[in-house]
Amino acid sequence: MYSSKKYKVMKKIRTIVVIALALFTGVLSAQDKEIDLFAIPLSNPGQAGKLELDQISGSITVAGYEGKEVIVKVSVVEDGKSSSKEKNGMKRIGGSGLNISAEEKNNVVRINNEMWSKEADFDIKVPYNFSLKLSTVNNGDIAVQGVSGDLEISNVNGGISLQNVEGAVTANTTNGPVKVDFKSMGNMSDMAFSSFNGNVEVTFPNSIKANVKAKSDMGDVYTDFDMAISENKPVVDKKQSSGSYKVKLEQWVKGKINGGGPEFLFKTFNGDIMIKSK
Repeated sequence: MYSSKKYKVMKKIRTIVVIALALFTGVLSAQDKEIDLFAIPLSNPGQAGKLELDQISGSITVAGYEGKEVIVKVSVVEDGKSSSKEKNGMKRIGGSGLNISAEEKNNVVRINNEMWSKEADFDIKVPYNFSLKLSTVNNGDIAVQGVSGDLEISNVNGGISLQNVEGAVTANTTNGPVKVDFKSMGNMSDMAFSSFNGNVEVTFPNSIKANVKAKSDMGDVYTDFDMAISENKPVVDKKQSSGSYKVKLEQWVKGKINGGGPEFLFKTFNGDIMIKSK
């Protein structure tokens, strides 16, 4: 069990919420602490906003909801070394604080996590009309559900899952799959979906218009769209200074869906690419 702390801040141009260890009152286990951190009011409730979160270790889950605040909950996993109760004959009676803060200005919410030695799993609710810029490195996936806005998502050792989303997407990970399912497309613009070790699977409404550029070094590219495939033409690289002349054949699959439109790029090294319609 834990107690919930909710802070209502007077309307200002700039709102800063800093959460310290003193606010934590419940421990679920010796290794895992769950804290209902804060609800962040917006300068302009009901209007579009943006959430930014960049961290080193842990998962990030974001879901759209009908409210007008950003609600943040975090589960913190202690470093095994820091959980030792004794050191050189001394008993531990306190620990380092939770160095997490949130800042809101003009409907842009920035969450800062500076707990480099701890794994923090964020569970966040945002109003439906919200853009996201999310990044993590280790020990977690990034999952987004039911938001409408531009999404810039980056992971290193984990997967990316974006479900029932609308807006321009850039999604990249190194070790993990990328799976995206669009509710609708909104304003069409260029997008990119990539992994190094993992499948890339993206589902679009069947009415999209796009230029497709896809490449998998160690896998295959699949689609159920009626795509007009372009012929791969040799690329010539001629260097005037040395007089060298190099010709190479690109391995990119290029095509047009419904006559073409913005460029959608799909890339993986070790995995398959699936471009699906619904």
